[in-house]
Amino acid sequence: MMFIRGFLLWSALLFCIQAQADPGFRQIKSSDRNGEALNVAVWYPASSKGITEYAGENPAFIGVAVIRDAPPVPGVHPLLVISHGYNGNWRNLSWIAAAMAAQGYIVAAPDHPGTSTFNQDPADAKMLWRRPHDITQVIDSVIHSPGLFGETDKDRIAALGHSLGGWTVMSLAGARFDPARFMHDCRQHPQRGDCRLTAKLGIDEARSQEKLSASHRDARIRAVVSLDLGLAPGFTPRSLHDIDLPVLILAARVDRLAQLPAGQESKYLAAGMRAQWRQFAIVDGATHFSFMQLCKPGAETLINEESPGDGVVCRDGSGASRPGIHQELVRKISAFLNSSLDYHAPAGETK
Repeated sequence: MMFIRGFLLWSALLFCIQAQADPGFRQIKSSDRNGEALNVAVWYPASSKGITEYAGENPAFIGVAVIRDAPPVPGVHPLLVISHGYNGNWRNLSWIAAAMAAQGYIVAAPDHPGTSTFNQDPADAKMLWRRPHDITQVIDSVIHSPGLFGETDKDRIAALGHSLGGWTVMSLAGARFDPARFMHDCRQHPQRGDCRLTAKLGIDEARSQEKLSASHRDARIRAVVSLDLGLAPGFTPRSLHDIDLPVLILAARVDRLAQLPAGQESKYLAAGMRAQWRQFAIVDGATHFSFMQLCKPGAETLINEESPGDGVVCRDGSGASRPGIHQELVRKISAFLNSSLDYHAPAGETK
């Protein structure tokens, strides 16, 4: 009898999971008051009307199931904005975007001009301060487009970033960057991965100093997730101490590939923040690139043929499984965001 009851409960749960729709998905162009345009991908809770496709799919990487341009479901939804890493793009973090949309979130991710896969213009790359502004612009666009994505809960907005995206979202949380401080630290650690980007990101240029060191805080953001960030030693201790919103800091256990040691990056953040506002963990088996999307079999070879050396993005720690790492990350990140935003996903919007 217990077996039958358990089987029926499992069957009912399986039916509920299968009955829910894949997230809706749209790609838009967002323009600011100066006419600067951003390419933005948005996932959102949607009805089941439409054909499932796989966003972000290509010969090397696995995409996520979505229903393009599906009508949004009624109701008010929390918003998660995502910032990709250096020379990455919105596809890199599509796995967490789809997972959070399945829990009822609107999730929006831009391609940052100058530091994205599709725009590596040197002049744009040197305007590093624009990255947090990009995220603020995306928040504005989503809030003002309820017909496309559903209504945004303005009291439940969070930001998540990987690598340079981690620096971006920490800036939005109130961390202040001091270029001189960062360059001084790099003189002691010249081989660190982020130190090799000082010139490309314009950190060493006098004309960038004032804009980089200004406050980029967006007070609408109520929680932040940093995934194995870079440039952390440039944040001033005072600004880290003054952060007064929940921050989840996750670092890779294996740092040899990107050379962003947790002790100099993520641990620096955690040590500078007040304990009541931060959670910190090192992810076992993860490299810097384990936070990116899943690679297909043979992807490392394929990527290296087109761009020698870049196939490293498909490597994880010895014996580690990227799907397993992602599963654990989804659990940690969703628990943190739901708790920090005091959000409980409606039963009809979870998958």
